[in-house]
Amino acid sequence: MIPNRKEPSDVRIASYNIRKCLGLDRRRDPGRTLSVINGLDADIVVLQEADKRLGARPAALPHDMLEHETDFVPVHFARNDVSLGWHGNAILLRRGLVPTAIDHLDLPGTEPRGAVAVEIGDVRIVGVHLGLLRSDRRRQLARIADKFHDDRPTVILGDFNEWRARTGLEALDGRFRVHTPGRSFHAARPVAALDRIALSDGLELRDAGVEQARPARSASDHLPVWADIDVVRGGRLTSTSPAATSASATHRA
Repeated sequence: MIPNRKEPSDVRIASYNIRKCLGLDRRRDPGRTLSVINGLDADIVVLQEADKRLGARPAALPHDMLEHETDFVPVHFARNDVSLGWHGNAILLRRGLVPTAIDHLDLPGTEPRGAVAVEIGDVRIVGVHLGLLRSDRRRQLARIADKFHDDRPTVILGDFNEWRARTGLEALDGRFRVHTPGRSFHAARPVAALDRIALSDGLELRDAGVEQARPARSASDHLPVWADIDVVRGGRLTSTSPAATSASATHRA
């Protein structure tokens, strides 16, 4: 059971590696995945493995199900007509939150990886799924830290794929504080805190945790992590009418 937010003004962010909606029972069930996402009561949800790997990488979560069964709108990262995200990374925004800019970032490494970023008001959200090798992860985090080095309050969250508490995360030292909500992998018997949330100056962690309700324990091999944050340095999230869409965002090279 996820607790209520400590302050009504807190923003709830979440990260979830949905494994292409493939559950531990080997059934691909987007409806089950959406029930887990809806249960997080989040404003912003960062997803990993949101698209299938082969061919044109079609979305594992169908767009029409997101539209009709959730209160979320996907940020438009896809570079084709069938994917939900880019390199499997997607970000869902609660209706009424409007992105002002989006970004794609190619990451170095042994296998193709990328990060996605969205600016909402004064806050930047960066979604990541880092590589399997620590040497790759170090280079990838260094690339992300170098790209987003300004003073904008920034959250980096996702599947960091790092089994150690601090080793491998050194590139974020100085600007970011890395938080570990808890053990999120393997969902059947969580032993590793692979999913992390890093906050820059201007953001304060209020609460965080791992969702362990029954649907989450079977919907993927990862459990979702969540955090309630407060924008403490004069920042805000832009909110407009529910009719607004991600089409108004500025794409950055």
